[in-house]
Amino acid sequence: MSNQSPWSPRSAVLFPVLPKGEVLATFETYNEAQQAVEKLAVSDFPVKQLSIVGNDLKSVERVTGKLTYGKVALAGAASGAWMGIFFGVLFFIFSPTGSSLPFVAAALLIGAGFGMFFSLVSYALNRRRRDFTSTMQVIASNYQIIVEPSLVHRARNLLAGIADGGAHAAAPHPSEATRPTEPPAAGTEPPAAGTEPPAAGTEPPAAGPPAAEPPRYGVQTSAAGTEPPRYGVQTSAPDFEPPAKP
Repeated sequence: MSNQSPWSPRSAVLFPVLPKGEVLATFETYNEAQQAVEKLAVSDFPVKQLSIVGNDLKSVERVTGKLTYGKVALAGAASGAWMGIFFGVLFFIFSPTGSSLPFVAAALLIGAGFGMFFSLVSYALNRRRRDFTSTMQVIASNYQIIVEPSLVHRARNLLAGIADGGAHAAAPHPSEATRPTEPPAAGTEPPAAGTEPPAAGTEPPAAGPPAAEPPRYGVQTSAAGTEPPRYGVQTSAPDFEPPAKP
């Protein structure tokens, strides 16, 4: 005795149960869910492992208009005419003679007449109970795509636009990484705007000689290397010697 997989089509037909798996995505409309499945199919994804599940099914009746005798008669004549054409063509095909076109036209008119008559009678009997036209639809509040757990990551990558096994961006080599710039040494001026900072491993240019201090008014400046005389201190001439005693 062999156990069939719950994902096989045969088991789904024989035993109509809800598919089991992980929720791949949730959509508000069926068209969005259908487009997602088509995208996976184009990407060579095994779509046999997918299922679209509609949740919170609701029956919706959309009113399309009001019924009148004219609309009922026109609709009945159209449906009866199609039925008459069908029988007329069958009579034309199996007729031994080729002059059966008038019978086709007669069948069309007879069918339109009978269709109009029966539609008017039915509308007259049910007018008080139903006096409008509508269409019935069964829709869901949302639609979920269920996928086998082993394929959920691949399906999500494909829906996100990432190819299966795509190359990742290479990380920069540590030697190629940008080094942080060191702050300038104390006493050096920052580089002027528009100039490039010195390369790593090179010494900054030496600072020039300090600028001479401008003179200040009211302060006497002395010559370089000379000391101003001080009052009360005797200065001797460097070349004077006293005469020797006899």
